[in-house]
Amino acid sequence: MSQDDLKLSVARAAIQYIPEGKIIGVGTGSTANFFIDELARIKNRIVGAVASSRATAARLASHGIKVFDLNDITEPLPVYIDGADEITAKGAMIKGGGGALTREKIIASASEKFICIADESKLVDILGKFPLPVEVIPMASQLIARKLAVFGGKPVLRMKEGKPFVTDNGNVILDVSGLQIKDPANLEEKINNIVGVVTVGLFARTGANLCLMGCSDGVKTLAFQ
Repeated sequence: MSQDDLKLSVARAAIQYIPEGKIIGVGTGSTANFFIDELARIKNRIVGAVASSRATAARLASHGIKVFDLNDITEPLPVYIDGADEITAKGAMIKGGGGALTREKIIASASEKFICIADESKLVDILGKFPLPVEVIPMASQLIARKLAVFGGKPVLRMKEGKPFVTDNGNVILDVSGLQIKDPANLEEKINNIVGVVTVGLFARTGANLCLMGCSDGVKTLAFQ
Protein backbone atom coordinates (compact mmCIF):
# COMPACT_ATOMS: atom_id res chain seq x y z
CA MET A 1 0.00 0.00 0.00
CA SER A 2 1.18 3.52 -0.76
CA GLN A 3 1.38 6.20 1.91
CA ASP A 4 -1.71 7.84 0.43
CA ASP A 5 -3.56 4.50 0.68
CA LEU A 6 -2.65 4.32 4.38
CA LYS A 7 -3.82 7.90 4.94
CA LEU A 8 -7.10 7.16 3.21
CA SER A 9 -7.61 4.06 5.34
CA VAL A 10 -7.33 5.98 8.62
CA ALA A 11 -9.46 8.84 7.29
CA ARG A 12 -12.22 6.34 6.59
CA ALA A 13 -11.74 4.67 9.97
CA ALA A 14 -12.13 8.02 11.75
CA ILE A 15 -15.66 8.50 10.42
CA GLN A 16 -17.03 6.01 12.96
CA TYR A 17 -15.98 8.39 15.76
CA ILE A 18 -18.02 11.32 14.43
CA PRO A 19 -21.17 11.92 16.52
CA GLU A 20 -24.35 12.90 14.72
CA GLY A 21 -25.84 16.37 15.08
CA LYS A 22 -22.64 17.95 16.45
CA ILE A 23 -19.92 20.42 15.52
CA ILE A 24 -16.48 18.80 15.34
CA GLY A 25 -12.88 20.05 15.15
CA VAL A 26 -10.85 19.38 12.01
CA GLY A 27 -7.08 19.67 11.63
CA THR A 28 -4.71 20.62 8.85
CA GLY A 29 -2.44 18.66 6.53
CA SER A 30 -2.45 15.91 3.95
CA THR A 31 -4.02 13.25 6.19
CA ALA A 32 -6.62 15.72 7.46
CA ASN A 33 -7.48 16.49 3.84
CA PHE A 34 -8.29 12.83 3.23
CA PHE A 35 -10.51 12.95 6.31
CA ILE A 36 -12.32 16.08 5.09
CA ASP A 37 -13.07 14.38 1.78
CA GLU A 38 -14.51 11.38 3.65
CA LEU A 39 -16.42 13.65 6.03
CA ALA A 40 -18.14 15.19 3.01
CA ARG A 41 -19.84 11.85 2.40
CA ILE A 42 -21.69 12.16 5.74
CA LYS A 43 -21.95 15.95 5.92
CA ASN A 44 -25.71 15.81 6.46
CA ARG A 45 -25.13 13.96 9.73
CA ILE A 46 -23.16 16.81 11.35
CA VAL A 47 -23.93 20.47 12.05
CA GLY A 48 -20.52 21.63 10.87
CA ALA A 49 -16.88 21.99 11.86
CA VAL A 50 -14.31 24.31 13.40
CA ALA A 51 -11.22 24.52 11.19
CA SER A 52 -7.62 24.78 12.36
CA SER A 53 -6.50 26.79 9.34
CA ARG A 54 -7.76 28.86 6.44
CA ALA A 55 -6.82 26.03 4.10
CA THR A 56 -8.93 23.56 6.06
CA ALA A 57 -11.83 26.02 6.22
CA ALA A 58 -11.70 26.42 2.45
CA ARG A 59 -11.66 22.65 1.86
CA LEU A 60 -14.57 22.10 4.24
CA ALA A 61 -16.57 24.89 2.61
CA SER A 62 -15.85 23.50 -0.86
CA HIS A 63 -17.68 20.34 0.22
CA GLY A 64 -20.63 22.31 1.57
CA ILE A 65 -19.71 21.73 5.22
CA LYS A 66 -20.54 24.72 7.42
CA VAL A 67 -17.49 26.23 9.11
CA PHE A 68 -17.90 27.76 12.57
CA ASP A 69 -15.76 30.28 14.43
CA LEU A 70 -14.56 28.82 17.73
CA ASN A 71 -15.71 31.99 19.51
CA ASP A 72 -19.28 31.11 18.58
CA ILE A 73 -19.09 27.68 20.22
CA THR A 74 -20.38 27.63 23.81
CA GLU A 75 -19.58 24.03 24.77
CA PRO A 76 -16.67 21.62 24.23
CA LEU A 77 -16.31 20.04 20.82
CA PRO A 78 -16.93 16.28 21.13
CA VAL A 79 -13.98 15.33 18.95
CA TYR A 80 -10.99 16.79 17.12
CA ILE A 81 -9.51 14.85 14.20
CA ASP A 82 -5.99 15.66 12.99
CA GLY A 83 -2.78 14.11 11.77
CA ALA A 84 0.74 14.22 13.21
CA ASP A 85 4.27 14.58 11.93
CA GLU A 86 5.50 12.21 14.64
CA ILE A 87 3.77 10.33 17.46
CA THR A 88 5.08 8.10 20.26
CA ALA A 89 3.49 5.04 21.82
CA LYS A 90 2.44 7.31 24.71
CA GLY A 91 0.53 9.71 22.46
CA ALA A 92 2.96 12.64 22.51
CA MET A 93 3.28 14.29 19.11
CA ILE A 94 5.15 16.76 16.97
CA LYS A 95 2.76 18.77 14.84
CA GLY A 96 3.01 21.91 12.77
CA GLY A 97 4.59 20.77 9.53
CA GLY A 98 1.72 22.53 7.78
CA GLY A 99 2.17 25.67 9.86
CA ALA A 100 -1.12 25.51 11.77
CA LEU A 101 0.22 24.38 15.15
CA THR A 102 -1.24 27.20 17.22
CA ARG A 103 -4.79 26.86 15.98
CA GLU A 104 -4.48 23.08 16.11
CA LYS A 105 -3.49 23.21 19.76
CA ILE A 106 -6.29 25.66 20.55
CA ILE A 107 -8.95 23.43 19.00
CA ALA A 108 -7.46 20.33 20.63
CA SER A 109 -7.75 22.06 24.01
CA ALA A 110 -11.39 22.90 23.24
CA SER A 111 -12.28 19.28 22.46
CA GLU A 112 -13.31 16.37 24.65
CA LYS A 113 -11.36 13.85 22.58
CA PHE A 114 -8.35 14.20 20.27
CA ILE A 115 -8.11 11.46 17.66
CA CYS A 116 -4.85 11.37 15.72
CA ILE A 117 -4.91 9.80 12.26
CA ALA A 118 -1.53 8.82 10.87
CA ASP A 119 0.30 6.24 8.81
CA GLU A 120 2.79 3.90 10.46
CA SER A 121 5.82 5.94 9.32
CA LYS A 122 4.87 8.59 11.90
CA LEU A 123 5.27 6.26 14.89
CA VAL A 124 8.62 6.84 16.65
CA ASP A 125 10.32 5.86 19.90
CA ILE A 126 11.76 9.34 20.50
CA LEU A 127 10.44 12.59 19.03
CA GLY A 128 12.77 14.90 17.17
CA LYS A 129 13.78 13.43 13.83
CA PHE A 130 11.10 15.64 12.31
CA PRO A 131 12.13 19.28 12.91
CA LEU A 132 10.18 20.78 15.81
CA PRO A 133 8.10 23.81 14.70
CA VAL A 134 7.93 26.82 17.01
CA GLU A 135 5.62 29.70 16.08
CA VAL A 136 7.10 33.01 17.22
CA ILE A 137 6.46 36.74 17.10
CA PRO A 138 8.46 37.99 14.06
CA MET A 139 10.42 40.72 15.88
CA ALA A 140 11.74 38.14 18.35
CA SER A 141 12.67 35.37 15.91
CA GLN A 142 16.45 35.66 16.18
CA LEU A 143 16.38 36.17 19.94
CA ILE A 144 14.25 33.06 20.34
CA ALA A 145 16.43 31.10 17.89
CA ARG A 146 19.43 31.69 20.16
CA LYS A 147 17.45 30.51 23.19
CA LEU A 148 16.19 27.42 21.37
CA ALA A 149 19.74 26.46 20.41
CA VAL A 150 20.44 25.90 24.11
CA PHE A 151 18.27 22.78 23.95
CA GLY A 152 20.72 21.19 21.50
CA GLY A 153 18.96 21.65 18.19
CA LYS A 154 19.48 23.91 15.19
CA PRO A 155 16.69 26.47 14.69
CA VAL A 156 16.05 27.61 11.12
CA LEU A 157 13.52 30.20 9.96
CA ARG A 158 10.91 28.49 7.77
CA MET A 159 10.87 29.92 4.24
CA LYS A 160 8.37 29.73 1.39
CA GLU A 161 9.13 30.92 -2.12
CA GLY A 162 12.19 32.81 -0.91
CA LYS A 163 10.37 34.65 1.88
CA PRO A 164 9.69 33.83 5.54
CA PHE A 165 6.64 31.61 5.86
CA VAL A 166 3.82 33.52 7.57
CA THR A 167 1.20 31.68 9.61
CA ASP A 168 -2.53 32.40 9.56
CA ASN A 169 -1.85 34.36 12.76
CA GLY A 170 0.71 36.64 11.08
CA ASN A 171 3.72 35.06 12.80
CA VAL A 172 6.78 33.12 11.63
CA ILE A 173 8.03 29.61 12.38
CA LEU A 174 11.40 28.36 13.56
CA ASP A 175 12.00 24.69 12.71
CA VAL A 176 14.39 23.09 15.18
CA SER A 177 16.27 20.06 13.82
CA GLY A 178 18.65 17.68 15.57
CA LEU A 179 16.65 17.20 18.77
CA GLN A 180 16.11 14.00 20.74
CA ILE A 181 13.08 14.76 22.86
CA LYS A 182 13.02 12.24 25.70
CA ASP A 183 10.72 14.30 27.96
CA PRO A 184 8.32 16.07 25.58
CA ALA A 185 6.00 17.47 28.27
CA ASN A 186 8.92 19.11 30.06
CA LEU A 187 10.39 20.58 26.86
CA GLU A 188 6.95 21.80 25.79
CA GLU A 189 6.65 23.76 29.02
CA LYS A 190 10.15 25.21 28.79
CA ILE A 191 9.77 26.41 25.21
CA ASN A 192 6.28 27.81 25.82
CA ASN A 193 7.76 29.88 28.67
CA ILE A 194 10.19 31.71 26.36
CA VAL A 195 8.93 35.25 25.87
CA GLY A 196 7.90 35.75 22.25
CA VAL A 197 6.99 32.12 21.62
CA VAL A 198 3.38 31.76 20.54
CA THR A 199 3.22 27.97 20.50
CA VAL A 200 5.59 25.03 20.24
CA GLY A 201 4.57 22.09 18.07
CA LEU A 202 4.92 19.60 20.91
CA PHE A 203 1.57 18.05 21.83
CA ALA A 204 2.42 16.21 25.02
CA ARG A 205 0.43 18.08 27.66
CA THR A 206 -2.49 18.06 25.22
CA GLY A 207 -1.68 14.81 23.48
CA ALA A 208 -3.89 12.41 21.56
CA ASN A 209 -6.47 10.27 23.36
CA LEU A 210 -6.54 7.82 20.48
CA CYS A 211 -4.49 7.17 17.36
CA LEU A 212 -5.77 5.39 14.28
CA MET A 213 -2.57 4.08 12.72
CA GLY A 214 -2.58 3.06 9.08
CA CYS A 215 -0.41 -0.04 8.66
CA SER A 216 0.26 -2.38 5.78
CA ASP A 217 -1.89 -5.02 7.49
CA GLY A 218 -4.77 -2.69 8.35
CA VAL A 219 -5.73 0.11 10.72
CA LYS A 220 -4.53 -0.29 14.30
CA THR A 221 -6.03 1.58 17.24
CA LEU A 222 -3.68 2.96 19.89
CA ALA A 223 -5.34 4.26 23.05
CA PHE A 224 -3.61 6.61 25.48
CA GLN A 225 -4.46 7.71 29.01
